[in-house]
Amino acid sequence: MKNNELYSLLSRVAAQEIPVEEAVLALKKAPFEALDCATIDTHRQLRQGVPEVIFGEGKTAEQILTIANGLKNTGQEAVLITRLSAEKAAFLQERMPLAYHEMGRIALSGDFPEPDGTGKIVICTGGTSDIPVAEEAAFTAKALGNAVTPLYDVGVAGLHRLLAHLDTIMTARVIIAIAGMEGALASVVAGLADCPVIAVPTSVGYGASFGGLSALLSMLNSCASGVSVVNIDNGFGAAYQASMINHIREAL
Repeated sequence: MKNNELYSLLSRVAAQEIPVEEAVLALKKAPFEALDCATIDTHRQLRQGVPEVIFGEGKTAEQILTIANGLKNTGQEAVLITRLSAEKAAFLQERMPLAYHEMGRIALSGDFPEPDGTGKIVICTGGTSDIPVAEEAAFTAKALGNAVTPLYDVGVAGLHRLLAHLDTIMTARVIIAIAGMEGALASVVAGLADCPVIAVPTSVGYGASFGGLSALLSMLNSCASGVSVVNIDNGFGAAYQASMINHIREAL
């Protein structure tokens, strides 16, 4: 049951349009549903504001289809699927409406909502090689109802590229800084911005980058305040957190 459905139900009870017993019956529905391959959380949007998302990696295409259909059958209008291969996406597209972004390995079955966040999410990358993670973040942010501005390949090796976008950086509601190698971009961005910065280390780099561990440790040790860090290559997690920040309403 979605938030607006709950409000509608309670409003109808308050207006005496339906009996209390009918409302109680609706609320008694289990907050989860057991499928053959998964137990889906049908009340997640009610609790968290965002419905369940499918992590596609490690699941078969048939399992993803079963879970997606299960979520839709409970009233979830749009289903986001992350870490989805092109092969699995092709299987799903033959059986359900699906917008697939191959570079970001992410898909949405359903319509993108109109942006309703309080501002814009700026997503910047250190280099072109970081763009796949950035595209996962951008797709996620848009699917969660946010306006997104990309700033790609603006890393510290050519700092003037980043400084050319100061207006964009300084007017952001939240910034996602994505970088591999030594991961310095997050500190630089946080030193320029007055909003939260979410750092995403990527597995881009030569041997001593240890698959993104060097960037992760650099970001965790940022000398600039206001930086939070998600896991290596976790564009989805960064966008989810950014969306939560962007949907906090200012107190009247």
